[in-house]
Amino acid sequence: MTTQHHKAELLHTLHRPGAPLVLANVWDAASARLVADAGAPAIATASASVSWTLGVPDGHRLDKARALAQTALIAGAVDLPVTADLEHGFADTPAGVADTVTELLATGAVGVNLEDSWSGPGPLRPVADAAERIAAARRAADAAGIPLFLNARTDVFLLGVGDPADRLDEALTRARAFVAAGADGIFVPGVTDPATVAALARALPVPLNVLAGPGAPTVAELAALGVGRISLGPGLAKAAYAAVRRAAREVYTDGGYLALADGLGFDEMNALFED
Repeated sequence: MTTQHHKAELLHTLHRPGAPLVLANVWDAASARLVADAGAPAIATASASVSWTLGVPDGHRLDKARALAQTALIAGAVDLPVTADLEHGFADTPAGVADTVTELLATGAVGVNLEDSWSGPGPLRPVADAAERIAAARRAADAAGIPLFLNARTDVFLLGVGDPADRLDEALTRARAFVAAGADGIFVPGVTDPATVAALARALPVPLNVLAGPGAPTVAELAALGVGRISLGPGLAKAAYAAVRRAAREVYTDGGYLALADGLGFDEMNALFED
């Protein structure tokens, strides 16, 4: 069994601009083991996927206790570095974010995503406020003695904040403040056009994380642009739930079972948990 400290160090080394870490985000023990079995070097959760599997809409609606319990379940299911998407840190204050990070480390996870969007006035937190929350998370990890990979997310592009012509500069201003506060990586979802991705990757002093899916450049193309981390976000969960809907609609509409034909075998699923 690899130690938590070693997993944290490993997660840092996996972020290589030009040879990115690819994360097919998971939501439970079975999805984590399937992704690990596919060859993933690390495991990441997606807040939306975890929220849906626990019966809650995404977007700061899931409570901290259940989010961390699901993270612990996933971290216990694989002997790989696990990084958790904790949205806004489940706290209104930097001190609260620090407490969340301390609790996260107790689950065995070694990475975290913290975002700058919130439910207050304006779509994004003021940059100084968001940076202080990153700093608080870093202090908590340092106090625990774990080199947590702290991935700071800015939703400038995802939420379409401000004038489109100003978004790159705004994202970089926020990203630099987050790096100064202790972020190890910067996540900028909502942007996949090559010119903007390349500009972000060139300007950032830490690895750039992008959200990929249908229509986005391939892994190889993003690697060539200098990306250090590629996430699928809730894409895997959406594909899985689409398969559930297809099979259910078929049996209730036509009385057929063809949609079940590509399902994994019973023994194959059971074998995932034969430790």
